Amino acid sequence: MTRTLVVVGHGMVGHRLVETLRERDAGDTWRIVVLGEEPRPAYDRVALSSYLDGKSAEDLSLAGHELLDDPLVDLRLETAATGIDRAARTVSTSDGSELCYDALVLATGSRPFVPPVPGHDLDGCFVYRTIEDLDAIRAAATEGEPGVVIGGGLLGLEAANALRLLGMRAHVVEMAPRLMPLQVDEGGGQVLGRLVGDLGLTIHCGAATKSIDGDGRVRGVTLADGTVIETDVVVFSAGVRPRDELAELAGLARAERGGFLVDESCRTSDENIWAIGECAAVEGRCYGLVAPGYSMAEGVAEQLLALGDGAFPGADLSTKLKLLGVDVASFGDAHGQTDGALEVVYANNAAGTYAKLVLSDDARILLGGVLVGDASAYSVLRPLIDRELPAPPEQLLLPAGSGIDAGALPGDATVCSCNNVSKEDITTAITGQGLTDVPGIKGCTKAGTSCGSCVPMLKNLLAECGVTASKALCEHFPQSRAELFEIAQATGIGSFSELIGRHGSGRGCDICKPAVASILASLGHGHILEGEQAGLQDTNDRFLANMQRNGTYSVVPRVPGGEITPEKLIVLGEVAKDFGLYTKITGGQRIDLFGARVEQLPLIWRRLVDAGFESGHAYGKALRTVKSCVGNDWCRYGVQDSVSMAIRLELRYRGLRAPHKIKAGVSGCARECAEARGKDFGVIATDRGWNLYVGGNGGFTPRHAELLAADLDDERLIRIIDRFLMFYVRTADRLQRTSAWLEALDGGLDHLREVVVEDSLGIADELEAAMHRHVENYSDEWAGVLADPGKLARFVSFVNAPDAPDPTIRFVEERGQIRPGPVALPMPAIPNQEVLT
Repeated sequence: MTRTLVVVGHGMVGHRLVETLRERDAGDTWRIVVLGEEPRPAYDRVALSSYLDGKSAEDLSLAGHELLDDPLVDLRLETAATGIDRAARTVSTSDGSELCYDALVLATGSRPFVPPVPGHDLDGCFVYRTIEDLDAIRAAATEGEPGVVIGGGLLGLEAANALRLLGMRAHVVEMAPRLMPLQVDEGGGQVLGRLVGDLGLTIHCGAATKSIDGDGRVRGVTLADGTVIETDVVVFSAGVRPRDELAELAGLARAERGGFLVDESCRTSDENIWAIGECAAVEGRCYGLVAPGYSMAEGVAEQLLALGDGAFPGADLSTKLKLLGVDVASFGDAHGQTDGALEVVYANNAAGTYAKLVLSDDARILLGGVLVGDASAYSVLRPLIDRELPAPPEQLLLPAGSGIDAGALPGDATVCSCNNVSKEDITTAITGQGLTDVPGIKGCTKAGTSCGSCVPMLKNLLAECGVTASKALCEHFPQSRAELFEIAQATGIGSFSELIGRHGSGRGCDICKPAVASILASLGHGHILEGEQAGLQDTNDRFLANMQRNGTYSVVPRVPGGEITPEKLIVLGEVAKDFGLYTKITGGQRIDLFGARVEQLPLIWRRLVDAGFESGHAYGKALRTVKSCVGNDWCRYGVQDSVSMAIRLELRYRGLRAPHKIKAGVSGCARECAEARGKDFGVIATDRGWNLYVGGNGGFTPRHAELLAADLDDERLIRIIDRFLMFYVRTADRLQRTSAWLEALDGGLDHLREVVVEDSLGIADELEAAMHRHVENYSDEWAGVLADPGKLARFVSFVNAPDAPDPTIRFVEERGQIRPGPVALPMPAIPNQEVLT
């Protein structure tokens, strides 16, 4: 019999409960009704500030189609719970409904605390909690003007970053003597304050807010010391309070400082009602982080399915963040409140780093720590809390000795606190499931899928389990593709035979030959069918066209940005008609001509080249298309000229040979009609320029591209794309799309941003120069064949009868066009045999 669960609240924790329950409820024993007050499903509130850095509400959404389309999940948005009748087991809602329940889970979250200072309710005062809050702040922000954030904790700095992203000059007012007083100590706070101050923020620590000034609208903020900050935008981010209003209506017990009072099983004073997340006071204490909320959600799901007691295991309040580009981490007893605790501190003011370990009174047990400026040791140190140190503390803190072997961690150490995954869980999955990479671990255990701070440890655990991925390209080259690229670039080697003779062995194979051919083409070593290179190419590259199932080829001319004149459309129609070709419009805004025999290819190309067309490289591991919408020339929603930008990008990167195919898109507004977020690189217009996304793809495993840089002008956009593409061409593995490359890249998107946007490696000029050489040396591959009799001689079905077509190629007609017909193959005769039974 199916029972009914009502979940009040569809935030991150409420969503985790629904998701976990549906994953584990193999018998479909629960029907779930979810009440969400906001107009959209659950989204990643932790990453809220990225909404102002180019991400959309859809990007932040946690609810996939699988859950939204689940017949056992009834999600009711913009619907609040207004009352609970515990005796009747019903919930009253704001739309007048009355819902019966067998079990009720309260996941109402928290609300922002607004200090009751004079003027706190003036127009221009905001809180920082929802996407709607950010929309309101965006509408009120004026670039170049000051904005004030009241509160210098974690959320306060996030809010300050939001103002900074909107172009405002942010002031942060914090009553405590340092920023993030709950997470970092005095020394760490000093370093943090200096680092964020260098980024343009004005910090007011040890300062109380006396009043918000204005007549109907904010005009300034007066501090207790008399300081006046002129502003018309004030954001309150001074903490949160649990949403526990339903407790009084339902007669449920409250904790002394607010929140639904629950036991270690997250059960309230009513055995049929649970509370989880920020609104739950577990044995009197509320937790304002998402990881404890996730643990509560999973525990309650376990109880509802009778899979265990689901007791709350306690909260790991460890935190690792990147605030305004500054790494900050704290874990365990960060403030040394344990009796007899000792502290070991390493501070490098010149480098802007601070590290502290808190140890037991005998200096053997790690109790906690603080890291500011460089938090790379966090993934190793956090699992060691309350355990004996595997090395002297100074070795763990000093950069020269940072990092310890993953083997030092005990099996029950929690590696991923967000999803409560232990080292043993991960190593068991690696050995038992045959996992060989980090994406495999993520998919199997969920470790590393939330904040991502444990990903470096996942790589260490792979090594500990004996997983050593060979970097060899194949049996003939011990080097990786990236290493061979560097060798060819540094030495000027321009042929496969020279490269394998000097740095490999044997004669090569179907793996290394096309890979080296691609490298040589990327470095500009002539036409791909020139001399020895012709024999290295894959099937499609050998004839500069895609082979189809019946042995014919397709011809795809380039149509930059999808823009084409009527005259060129007529040429395509005439060519298709004259050669009897099948025509189809592709998803990349081009026209594909199918059914060409190999000897017809040069004849077709001649007609197309004479009409101004060139190869679209549909056959090669190269740039394919840059898709575009019509932009602001025609569309009433467009804010930039997406067509012109798409054409400019496609003409710039045409012919660029890469480890895998490259697709791109340019959308003229956030409505995203060009589907740029599903491309290897995508450009989306804003009213302030362009946002650049990278690492997306469609296909078998779709992946949304991630925001690399925001609000770029035309020239800055192109320079960053130049760097991104050349860095990818240099460092990716053979046949590795940008999405898989980005996933495998050490440091992921953050590292990529440091390299191609911030130029942390000092190679930006080199990457740009490489792209400039490509642009200067580009030539059309079809035209190159037409101009060379030697290359033309390759395009025959039979070498000994160059004028004879392949007789096995046949077509039938369907819907007014050709399609491949059946091919009669000779079959050996099989004599009749008596069947024995």
